[in-house]
Amino acid sequence: MPAKRRLTMRQLRQMLRLAGSGTSSREIAVVLGIARSTVQDNLQRAAAIGLSWPLPSELTDDALENKLFARNGVKQGTRRRTEPNWANLAVELKKPGVTLLILWEEYRGSHPDGYGYSRYVAAKFMLRLGGMSQGSR
Repeated sequence: MPAKRRLTMRQLRQMLRLAGSGTSSREIAVVLGIARSTVQDNLQRAAAIGLSWPLPSELTDDALENKLFARNGVKQGTRRRTEPNWANLAVELKKPGVTLLILWEEYRGSHPDGYGYSRYVAAKFMLRLGGMSQGSR
């Protein structure tokens, strides 16, 4: 499978221009040398934010890219779900009778939108592997 490459702003603008003139997604894809699904996806993005041809003259390439590809409501580098306190979990797991399932149930009780059990266990496992690779076996 070929690696994904980003479309240039020139291609995006040409795609919107051709779509505005009534050209089909298939024909746009042939002209631009990209997949029809890529054309459809980008035209749906543009329609969702109310962009159509002709574009406003004050709309720069950076502004167009931010409008089309911004992830609404999620800042770069932030988690969508509340992270458990992994250090406290490591201490709690050493106590007799305490299992990961019990700790997860407590976590979900206080964070209903938190990780599902399988993701919770996977994150804990990956954390343990990360610690082992740093020499703390």
